[in-house]
Amino acid sequence: MQWCQYRDGQLLAEDVPLAELAAEFGTPTYVYSKAAILAAYGEFADAARGHDTLVCYALKANANLAVIELLARAGAGFDIVSIGELMRVQAAGGDPAKVVFSGVGKSKADIRAALAAGVRCFNVESEAELRRIDAIAGEMGRRAPVSLRVNPDVDAGTHPYISTGLRENKFGIAHERALAAFQFAASLEHLDVQGIDCHIGSQITEIAPFLAAVDKLLELATRVEAAGIALSHLDFGGGLGIDYQGEVPPSRRALLEAVFERLAAHPLGRRYAVMFEFGRAIVGNAGLLLTRIEYLKSTPVKQFAIVDAAMNDLLRPALYDAWHAVRPVVRRAEEPVVYDVVGPVCESGDWLARERSLSVVVGDLLAIESAGAYAMVMSSNYNARPRAAEVLVDGDRALLVRERETPESLYALERRLPPPG
Repeated sequence: MQWCQYRDGQLLAEDVPLAELAAEFGTPTYVYSKAAILAAYGEFADAARGHDTLVCYALKANANLAVIELLARAGAGFDIVSIGELMRVQAAGGDPAKVVFSGVGKSKADIRAALAAGVRCFNVESEAELRRIDAIAGEMGRRAPVSLRVNPDVDAGTHPYISTGLRENKFGIAHERALAAFQFAASLEHLDVQGIDCHIGSQITEIAPFLAAVDKLLELATRVEAAGIALSHLDFGGGLGIDYQGEVPPSRRALLEAVFERLAAHPLGRRYAVMFEFGRAIVGNAGLLLTRIEYLKSTPVKQFAIVDAAMNDLLRPALYDAWHAVRPVVRRAEEPVVYDVVGPVCESGDWLARERSLSVVVGDLLAIESAGAYAMVMSSNYNARPRAAEVLVDGDRALLVRERETPESLYALERRLPPPG
């Protein structure tokens, strides 16, 4: 995270001291770098230049309106999985015509809203969904643009919870059933069959699984075209990993160039527009979680740094046993101690980092790195904890882009019982 560096012993986000952000906005607080977000998206956009390509941002990684607006202004498309995400794109000034609607469980309300908004394409995951979209499009007097998400049975080599391209996963249509599904889709009156989609998983650190998926989609496209169904695009999803703990994923440019090269070598490859849907690779290392140490606790077997952030703020460690780097905001000269960094939630799984060597005292601030993706979007109000504020830094400026929730706001929609009797 090059945007977050020490200067005179103090950790800065771009040119803003994190201690100043904590003083102004409190803790815990998510801090995002405008420059890092635009630089990551810009690498994809530059690599795609000269190709008929739409690089979409997957909102499930980070759905803050300011983040969406930054990327909309930069020319990104958007990958959504709910009507709520569609409304966020629209509220942030994004163009629905550059939106692809993914997800296995689209409701009737989802489909109606997306058709009314004019999304570019539905990524369809089952024959039952094809029937539903066709029926709703007919009711609305429209033709629905669809792409079929195929499960290519490619092992992305990632955590089982974020692998989505194997035959046992819930996502997509089995590769061996795909041609029949395309023929069924083409027979429906209110569907416009446009493409093939896949997404094999997340936090992928090698190019080979992506290229295996490209080969599978090209082989299927050949059979679909031979069956008389013309296609206009191929959608390769996302999933490119980031550096959490020394991982060395391919560069954004290297991945796209490898995909374009593989496409160019195939007789049909040059005919199709290409789509990608990246989330973590754009925002993951553009954010951190700022938290303050409340207590330092010693037991016969462990030393704990108990902080004011918790698993409700950053679920990934408890959910995936995920690693996030931890840096003290103030460098101290004292001998470091090995701590587990834990929160105040009443669960043994409430930990943010284990066995980290830190030189800290009570009241010190910690920066939990790589919290730009799957952090705030997965947060909750467990233990009646208000969700954290979100701040975007832009050079030496800090913009509050989401206010901290209050305890009162958590029960504002609830209703008490009527008076007794």
